[in-house]
Amino acid sequence: MDWSFQLYSARNFQPWDKVLETLGMIGYKNVEGFGGLYDDPARLRATLDRNGLAMPSGHFSLDMLENDFDKALGIVNTLGMKLVACPHITEDLRPSDAAGWRGFGQRLGKIGARFKGTGIGFGWHNHDFEFVRLADGSVPQQHILDAAPDIGWEIDVAWVIRGGADPKEWIEKYGPRIVAVHVKDIATAGQNQDQDGWADVGHGTVDWKGLYKLLRDKTPAKFFVMEHDNPSDATRFARLSYAAAQNF
Repeated sequence: MDWSFQLYSARNFQPWDKVLETLGMIGYKNVEGFGGLYDDPARLRATLDRNGLAMPSGHFSLDMLENDFDKALGIVNTLGMKLVACPHITEDLRPSDAAGWRGFGQRLGKIGARFKGTGIGFGWHNHDFEFVRLADGSVPQQHILDAAPDIGWEIDVAWVIRGGADPKEWIEKYGPRIVAVHVKDIATAGQNQDQDGWADVGHGTVDWKGLYKLLRDKTPAKFFVMEHDNPSDATRFARLSYAAAQNF
C-alpha cells in the first residue's frame, strides 16, 4: 500500500519544501492536496517530483468547483490528480432538512458530471455534521449520496464516529461508492485535548486494523490518506502513523 498524507495536517509546520522532503524520507509515496497549496501548481509539482512524491488526490472548495471549474481542472491536470474531493460546507450554508440536503447532493452531482470523460473521479468528503439526525430521523449523508448516485465518497472514518454513527454499517451499505479513505484516529476520552482529541493513527481508539480489512474487502478505495486535524508535531504524526499502518 502506497500510503498518502493529507497535507492539511502539516499546514502549521512550514515550509512546504521541508514537509515534503520529510514525508518522502519517512516512506510516503503520495500526498493529498488542499486549497491552501494551489497558488503555484507548477512549482508544487516540481517539488513533489524532486521528493519522489505524487499527488493523486486533492481537496477543492465548493466555490471553486462551481464557479471556476476550468481553473480547478487546470490545477488538477498540472498536478496529475486522479480524484477530486469537495471537503466541506460551512455551517451557515448547510441545509436544515432532507429536501435541502438532497438539493445539495444534486449540486455535487452536477460537478461530478463535469468531470465525466476526463479520467478524473469526483467525490464528497464527510465531517461529523452529515451524520446528525434531522427532524425526520434521517441523516444528511444518505441524502447526499442518494441524490448524486454517480459521485464517490471519500470516507473520513473518525468523523463518522464523532458524528455518532457506526462506520462499519456505512461501509457495508455504501462500500461500492467509497473511492478514498481518510485514516484518522481518536484519542482516549480526556487525552490529547491540545490536539482537539485526535491521535496519531494506531495510537487511539479506532479499530484501524479491522476497518482497514473491511475497507479493502468492501470498497474500491485506492487512496488511504493519513490525516490529523491538529497535531502538536506533524513529523511525529506522519512517522508514527506510517509505522503503525505497516501492521494493518
